[in-house]
Amino acid sequence: MDCDQDGQSGQDNGMVTLQVGAEQAGLRLDKALAMLAGEISRARLQQVIKEGGVGLNGTPVSDGSRKVAEGDAITLVMPEAKPPDPVGQDIPLDVVYEDEHLIVIDKPAGLVVHPAGGHEDGTLVNALIAHCGESLSGIGGVRRPGIVHRLDKDTSGLLVVAKNDRAHQKLAKQFADHGRTGPLQRAYLAMVWGTPRLREGTIDAPLERSNRNREKMAVVKEGRGREAITHIRLIERYPPLLKGLDETEPLASLIECRLETGRTHQIRVHMSHIGHPLLGDQLYGSGFATKAVRLPEEAREALAALGRQALHAAVLGFAHPATGEEMLFESDPPEDFAKLQTALARL
Repeated sequence: MDCDQDGQSGQDNGMVTLQVGAEQAGLRLDKALAMLAGEISRARLQQVIKEGGVGLNGTPVSDGSRKVAEGDAITLVMPEAKPPDPVGQDIPLDVVYEDEHLIVIDKPAGLVVHPAGGHEDGTLVNALIAHCGESLSGIGGVRRPGIVHRLDKDTSGLLVVAKNDRAHQKLAKQFADHGRTGPLQRAYLAMVWGTPRLREGTIDAPLERSNRNREKMAVVKEGRGREAITHIRLIERYPPLLKGLDETEPLASLIECRLETGRTHQIRVHMSHIGHPLLGDQLYGSGFATKAVRLPEEAREALAALGRQALHAAVLGFAHPATGEEMLFESDPPEDFAKLQTALARL
């Protein structure tokens, strides 16, 4: 915990004393404290102030909007992070990168990210609590991993998780900005039925929860729902284009989908919306299930073995929340996805 250039800090029985310098003079208490205690988020400090953990010149203060003056002494007692509600479980993880601030996981298909109805345990959060242990320093006062984005249960690939409150705050800000002013990148590989008309294009269609089926998201008219933008690029078509002529109608294609926004089921809904749902997607592509009979036996068997939507989070890039370093990770598709891709390539 840092103090300003004029400040003197001391610590006694968990209490830290920070001195207000010229840079913080006249600011609100919560803002000044956030500057002095740089590794703790302002939102968390506001919570600690309300809980009675902060004093100003020897007097307890519960109002974070109170102004401070140069030379004021702020005392801070941070409560110990509470144990998480979910329990740690020894679930194998494919760790791509890890440091004291964050962890990047290559999530397998079938693993739910967060405990919820029907999946109270056996989730990525349970695995991370066990794996990270004491390195989790508290998100919102609770010793738990900070989830800043999610992958559907049956989507495989890269996912970053914060290990402390400050990292969670900064990563969440990047994802909320959708990479428009920073280096955030999210690219997926998707195998879809047919081939989109354009080799490259953008799907700009807002989404909201479906009124007919609350498990589904649906495209809605402009002015409703939440903004959702997906950039797509054709990588390969099956069967391939022959001699530069469209002699054979493609059964399927491999598409790169880059997210500009990250809404629930966004890629799955958008690809279905333009008439090219994902192979294996029972929720958004059930009307295309009969197309599987047109596939050769090897491809039919590979699709049946996949048993899920053919979607893989292949690229993840972001600025490190502590150092600002631009980080970029790539993941090859898992075996079931690769086998389907190989079988389709033989068409």
